[in-house]
Amino acid sequence: MKKIDMCNGPILKPMIKFAIPILLTGFLQQLFNAADVILAGRLGTSGSDAVAAVGSTTAITSLLITFFIGCSVGSAVTVSHALGSKNAKDIKETIHTAMFLSVILGAVLMILGLLFSEVILGAMGTPKDIIGKSTLYLKAYFTGMIPYMVYYFGAAILRATGETQKPLYFLMLSGPIKLVLTIVFVAVLKLDVVGLALATTASQFVSALLIIITLVKRKDESRLEWKSFKIYKKPLMKILRLGIPSGIQSATFSFSNVIIQTSVNSLSVLPGFITGNAAACNIVTFADILTGVFYQCSLNFVGQNVGAKKYDRVKKSTVTALAFSVISVAVFSTLVLIFSKQILGIYITDSNQAIKWGMVRLAFVFTPLIIQGVMDVMSGSIRGMGVSISSTIITLAGVCGVRILWCLTVFKIPQFHTPQVLFASYPISWVITVALQVWLFVFVYKKQNERLNNKVL
Repeated sequence: MKKIDMCNGPILKPMIKFAIPILLTGFLQQLFNAADVILAGRLGTSGSDAVAAVGSTTAITSLLITFFIGCSVGSAVTVSHALGSKNAKDIKETIHTAMFLSVILGAVLMILGLLFSEVILGAMGTPKDIIGKSTLYLKAYFTGMIPYMVYYFGAAILRATGETQKPLYFLMLSGPIKLVLTIVFVAVLKLDVVGLALATTASQFVSALLIIITLVKRKDESRLEWKSFKIYKKPLMKILRLGIPSGIQSATFSFSNVIIQTSVNSLSVLPGFITGNAAACNIVTFADILTGVFYQCSLNFVGQNVGAKKYDRVKKSTVTALAFSVISVAVFSTLVLIFSKQILGIYITDSNQAIKWGMVRLAFVFTPLIIQGVMDVMSGSIRGMGVSISSTIITLAGVCGVRILWCLTVFKIPQFHTPQVLFASYPISWVITVALQVWLFVFVYKKQNERLNNKVL
């Protein structure tokens, strides 16, 4: 398969070619995840309680996982810079360091999840009638963290090299395996939410194995060789310099969602609210996947052109990604809002109240979703230019800080203690963050461009 050239020629066509496999991979993966939740709710022994139990764990899984996945962003940027500069030694050392690091981080994450899942769920105020099932699900889920991290780091490397179709093919194989195992574990063996988590873990092993085989069989500098499978100091330092701030941003982003989930739990007296919110969260994940695709586009296209010192294409890549994002998100959001009741009805079959509350959350997220798309593009471009700490600070203040402050102040006022006021924290935080990101991008772009021109002179 011909590699995508991010540094020469037109930008839109290769960007679309780059984006579509990532989008299909993400959507297909979430469809399988959604099917799991639907099957658990319909075939399991707990009914809608299974949907609520799994949904209430989303914030904690994101909190513990996203920090480590954030480090894979450091790997992707480092590989992109090396590819742009055509440095074979740097490419090789970065890839081996990243994959070795993924195993270490996966092991650490598994231990943390097994030890602290129940404690964190309790601290979040998870309702007593579902906390037992939520804890069982989490502990079984975290047993698969090593293959999970191997897959994410490996997929990030493949995307950085322009090969975005392989992860899609792998998912087309592992996804059906996951669904079959879910039916066996949940419907036949009656393992309920534990069976759901075990099916996920098994499919992650398949995906990780396929990623490793692909990297081992490559014929260029990005080939994975067992004799070189170790940590190299230089790329490790760059990966950590770029990845840790990204990880902190992602983890803090997720922490703000933990605060929101805690606030959601405080509204459990509203009939059907917890279940409706959980189902809506599953649908919102599709939106996050869509905007995340444009983050990947700007991150990788900008990253390679920074490595190649082609700053005119940095600006063009960002503008192209923004236009691509706005149009795609507008179409997707409109469709979801039109059919929100029918979509929620797939998840929830026994509560009209739950569907009503799910529609409320979807309205507050999907109506202004274009703003989130712009936010993700700007974040990817800034990180692609190698600026991680400043981007992290902006996101922490604009997204996490605003949401946490909102939940701890405005939402605490009795007359404002409603789902609508809680969900309003999303668009408000997006607007503030985008304004700060645009300022930072313009500042960094001018500074790096001037530095390059001075070197030429």
